[in-house]
Amino acid sequence: MLTETSFRDTVVEMIRRAETTLPRDVLSALRRALNREREPLARFHLKMMLENLSLARKLQAPICQDTGTFTFFVKLGLKRGLRFDLGKAMTEAVKIATREVPLRANAVDPLTRRPSPSNTGRDQPAVHIEITPGKDLELELLVKGAGTENCSRLFMMRPTAGVAAIEEVVLKAIEEAGGKSCPPNIVGVGIGGSMETATLRAKQALLRPLNVKNPDPELAKLEHRLESSANKLNIGPMGLGGKTTVLGVRIEKAACHTASLPVAVAFQCWPARRSKAKLVNGKLRVVEP
Repeated sequence: MLTETSFRDTVVEMIRRAETTLPRDVLSALRRALNREREPLARFHLKMMLENLSLARKLQAPICQDTGTFTFFVKLGLKRGLRFDLGKAMTEAVKIATREVPLRANAVDPLTRRPSPSNTGRDQPAVHIEITPGKDLELELLVKGAGTENCSRLFMMRPTAGVAAIEEVVLKAIEEAGGKSCPPNIVGVGIGGSMETATLRAKQALLRPLNVKNPDPELAKLEHRLESSANKLNIGPMGLGGKTTVLGVRIEKAACHTASLPVAVAFQCWPARRSKAKLVNGKLRVVEP
């Protein structure tokens, strides 16, 4: 039986790992970027990023001073009975992680700007639950700082716009973000759905590892074209020029109204922080990073 305490402790560990250790696929992508880069300033920044990651992991300290806010995606099996409030347990986990990791207090009231020392508040953390068949339980965590969140965009396009127009607005968003989004970025794109589902799909897209190809052949081709075009913009690491503006582009789509075409663009910075936990032999364990 999965207890509230063991669930909460696993979520604390998810946050700790996401904040201090980069997933292997992102680390490998940064190393490849360094190997192909020739601009001295770009190489310097990539080397500093890799050194920063090494120190963070060794010292178990946050990778970035902006420890971000937390979005959880939960897949909960229909037959997996939980005898506790999942959302409440996650909120408690954020409070504990804020004290223990420790994390900077980032959550504030949107109007008074009064801070929450525990990084919690209304809809903080954000929790999205999908009911699935069976008894499985899977949690994914996306950590995003304000730099990337502020650069994210939603375009309500004409339904007849077409793929070329979608590519144009995504590249425009990348170009306008410049160095503000702490590149090299991973760019999530949500196509279709509604105003809110497009942005949700864009964020979910950021959770797919860089070494996992899009199962949709047409979306895989679009991802490749956008990545290639973005890396020709010469924005480069931290916006100071170079061959690597993005480490990858990830796309998800959803059916939409015949008279609508939402396109959302969600940025993730080079400390592409994420973690994952799932049930293994009846116990909830962190499996990534």
